[in-house]
Amino acid sequence: MRSPRRAMCASVLGLEAIVLGLTSIVLISIENASLGVGLGIGLGLAAAALLIAGSLRFEPSYYAGFAIQVAALALAAVMPVMIILGLVFGALWTSAYLLGKKIEREQALHQG
Repeated sequence: MRSPRRAMCASVLGLEAIVLGLTSIVLISIENASLGVGLGIGLGLAAAALLIAGSLRFEPSYYAGFAIQVAALALAAVMPVMIILGLVFGALWTSAYLLGKKIEREQALHQG
């Protein structure tokens, strides 16, 4: 049976990877970061989010997903709009994690 928690959390990380990748453009053009720094931060976090999304079959990957949320919030130190996006994605991630875990518990009760 497919894990609802994994599906929901992977969806959040997939969407977040797009947003994090686009932060490269903002960092370079608006925040005047160098090309290497802007691409490294934005695309690095996007790649990390995708790697974590692909490894969610392992329980420690969910904690790494929480770390991505912290990193997105930390971007607010350089790019203030990321406080809003970081909070939104943090709330989505936490909701997906907790709701998915609840659904998995209820499915286990009904099957066993």
